[in-house]
Amino acid sequence: MTPPRLLVAGIGNLFLADDAFGPAVIKALNGRPLPGEVYVRDFGIRGMDLAYQLLDGYDAAVFVDAAPRGLPPGTLSLIEPELPDATDTARHAPEAHGMDPVKVLALAAHLGDGALPRIVVLACEPQVLPSDDTDVTVGLSAPVRDAVERAVPLLHRVVEQLLADAGAALAAG
Repeated sequence: MTPPRLLVAGIGNLFLADDAFGPAVIKALNGRPLPGEVYVRDFGIRGMDLAYQLLDGYDAAVFVDAAPRGLPPGTLSLIEPELPDATDTARHAPEAHGMDPVKVLALAAHLGDGALPRIVVLACEPQVLPSDDTDVTVGLSAPVRDAVERAVPLLHRVVEQLLADAGAALAAG
């Protein structure tokens, strides 16, 4: 039996404070890389690139991203988002130079005739997110910076579970 194909995608804007969580985790993996069969990439804000990458036959993809959910800053969560319908692209038009994961998934679903890999989000509760894209704030807040170090072993556990069975229930601990 062939092992599952996995994608790990860092998502976020380096110039928007805690939104840079995903790229920071991908960078932290340099000291503790994931297995060679896992494709790891910092997509930053390149949503179109990620949408097309999702069509490359992966069994599962892990998005690493900041996600405000009303939790204490730095809290890590595993989320399995509801995948969009392939016909729902009118509401989720793609952005050429942006990264809205919902729009990325909608575009990928449309381009792939609804066929998407399993999506898991390793999310971090941000403390600082600028109110719009014009507020440049470089650097992570202290709780999110600390979360980067906790995210690396969690990501390793999630990847190990997905490599064993891409459809299995995930245990965060």
